[in-house]
Amino acid sequence: MQKNKIYIFILLIATGLSSCGEYHKVLNKGTAQEQYKMATKMYEEQSYNKANQLLEKITPFYRGKPQNERIQYMISQAHYNTKQYTLSSYYFDKFVKNYPQSSKVEEAAYLSARSYYLASPVYSLDQKDTYEAINALQNFIYKYPESDKIAEANQSIKELTFKLEKKAFENARQYYHTMDYVAAITAFDIFLGEYLGTSFKEETLYLRFLSSYELAMNSFIGKKEKRLNDAIKAQEKYKRNFPEAEKLGETEKLLENLNQELNTIVALKQETNGL
Repeated sequence: MQKNKIYIFILLIATGLSSCGEYHKVLNKGTAQEQYKMATKMYEEQSYNKANQLLEKITPFYRGKPQNERIQYMISQAHYNTKQYTLSSYYFDKFVKNYPQSSKVEEAAYLSARSYYLASPVYSLDQKDTYEAINALQNFIYKYPESDKIAEANQSIKELTFKLEKKAFENARQYYHTMDYVAAITAFDIFLGEYLGTSFKEETLYLRFLSSYELAMNSFIGKKEKRLNDAIKAQEKYKRNFPEAEKLGETEKLLENLNQELNTIVALKQETNGL
């Protein structure tokens, strides 16, 4: 029994080495037709990296020929299946442009958009691929409104938009944490203008108030009154939008400081004018 297992193991190794040897022989010395046949075999066996080496090698030979449509699709799919999404998006885009009448064009258009989606990085990194993914998915939805991938495409857009939303919020919050309160207030206002229905609205209004509070309380006398009034309005807006907010009590205590400081300034101005 043990001898049989050893024999089978040796046979498998020998078969593998033979197959590997045949592949390299065709890759390096085979005709274009032999390489095409081997590439198809590797592709069907899901040996995508090996398939792509052959497919890219024979592309010039088959350019303009009927086989090239299948070759270009297999190259695109092979990159997609090996998670090389930047390459797969490029090749699927190219396929769609070169073969608009292909029976695979709708699938290729979706997989191109899907590749952009899968290439989109975490929110903290540059979001160029995210914008490209949203654009590609929207174009797909516009061009193929009856596709069975529409629901999935819309869900992907929703996820990508949330990623951009989170990045914008975190960028604004970073200004608050670095105590650049003027920049924080501006960033929070821009964020609320761009993402009207954001799930971060409560936290944004809270942090915007804190930024306004710190800016006002630490301002020079010439700008202090206006900034105190702005901070008071920021607290009112927070309370109006989230009357049951957990942090409302904290903001109301800070509001007392703002009003006290404002009353002091008003009294000082009246006293000065009286003189």
